[in-house]
Parts: sequence; C-alpha cells; structure tokens
Amino acid sequence: MPELPEVEIVKQSLDKNIKFQKIKKVVVRNRNLRFKISKDFEFFLTNKKIVRISRKSKYLILHLSNNTFCIIHLGMSGTIHLLDKNNSINNTNSSFYNSPNLPSKHNHIEIFLKKCRLIYNDPRRFGFIKIFKNKKTLLKFFNNIGPEPLNKKFNINYIFDYFINKKKNIKSFLLDQKFVSGIGNIYASEILFHCKINPFKQAKNLTKLDIKKIRYFSKVILNKAIKKGGSSIRDFKNVLGQNGSYQNEFKVYQRENLNCFNKNCFGKVTKKVISKRSTFFCNRCQNK
Repeated sequence: MPELPEVEIVKQSLDKNIKFQKIKKVVVRNRNLRFKISKDFEFFLTNKKIVRISRKSKYLILHLSNNTFCIIHLGMSGTIHLLDKNNSINNTNSSFYNSPNLPSKHNHIEIFLKKCRLIYNDPRRFGFIKIFKNKKTLLKFFNNIGPEPLNKKFNINYIFDYFINKKKNIKSFLLDQKFVSGIGNIYASEILFHCKINPFKQAKNLTKLDIKKIRYFSKVILNKAIKKGGSSIRDFKNVLGQNGSYQNEFKVYQRENLNCFNKNCFGKVTKKVISKRSTFFCNRCQNK
C-alpha cells in the first residue's frame, strides 16, 4: 500500500499536471470499488475546474470549483495514470506502481481534461474515489484520522498521553491511523529500527526518551523518503519519470536474515507477523 511519502509524490505530480484544468467528461466503468461510486458522480464532476490538489495522510484531495471536493485513496493496488491526447503515458506519470501495461479491464474511472486524461486503475479494488459537496462533510470524513507525523499536533505530550495504560504493541500503534496517519508497514519497521525499539514492546512501557525518538525519526524518515522520491517497490516512479530511491536506505524492511547495519551490532534482521503484517527488526539491537 502506498504510504505518506509515495502519496505525496503522486500529489506533487497531479498538482503539476492537472491543476487549473476543467473536467470535460467522466466515464465510470466499474462502480464497485471499496465504496460504491455514487450515481451522480459523473454529473457532479463534469465541468468542474480543478483548483488545486492537496494530501491528507494517504488521501489525495482534488479541490474543485464551487468549494467542492473529490478524494482518492489508492488502497492496496490503485494507480493513477496521466495520458496525453495521443494516449501515450506522460513522462510525469503519477502512479504509485507505474505500470502502463496494466490490463485495461481494471481502468475503472477515466476523467477527461483539456490537456490529458486521468485513469484510475485498481485490480484489487480496495481503493475508492468519493465526492464531497461542501467542506463540512469533507472535514467530517476525516474526523477519526489522527495527526500526521509531520504535523505539530504529533508531539511528545500527545503521544505520551495516548499511550497511558495501553497494552497494545508499538508497531500496531504506528499502523493505527486513528493514532497517527500516513505511516504504513514499510516506514513503521524503519522508524522502530532507528529508535532501537522492539516492535512488540507495549506502548505503556515506552519511556519519554523512546517517545522522543519515535517522534523525531518519524519526521526525519518520512521527510527523507519524500526527498528521495519515495520507495520504488515494484515500479514506482517520481514526478520526473524516475525511480524513487528510498528503498536503497532500508535498514530492515525486506532484509530478513541479513546482517544488521548498526556498527558493532552483529545481529540479524528478523521477520515476524504483527497485526497480520510482516514486521522486520534486528534481533539484537532491538531486543528491549
């Protein structure tokens, strides 16, 4: 699943390529996504102008004329492709898994703009696109989403108070979008490695120093991943059509049985399942 850095890269690409364009036509080929596409979806979007594109957590937000909105969540396998008038993939392709040869049968939604065509492709259909007719309903949708790691609200006091008497392990909390939004499986493992915190450690047992480390490395790692163009797992490309490179910085993710990168550690990267997700950590320097 695309995490905050990858969705930010998609946002930047869309903002560069489709901002200020008018939606000329909308074609829905399959309404059965995670949430069923509303019957008035095509009518609602047609002739709307895209004012800007923003991001909240793992959600893309299209700000439309008349103070209306359309949000996109890519789910597990959703991709966004921009095609020019000649149906060729634009160099600034914005898909997370940039795969122009995906079967067209998974092209569930097409939005025709003045200069290009936006295609939403999603083989597993865990993503969704949803319209909001005013800002109040949009804000209500995000009511239960926690602050992003890059937000000032994600501070020491917030984390400390949230963890009081909580028995759930810290890895599960980092994946809990109600606690903190935008972190997924990749970056949760990497953050805890840099903090030297065992992913099974109960939240209530974390020290103030542990919490400071979690806050610090969450910001550092996500910001660095954005600067590196995201993590190119499969075929992800950035706004210039280039691979992201943060996967070259991975210390534990997908490094099972390999040596720990920490100097003088001599431990091995271990893989365990937490909350039904693969978790990678060093069996020595993260053993507390």
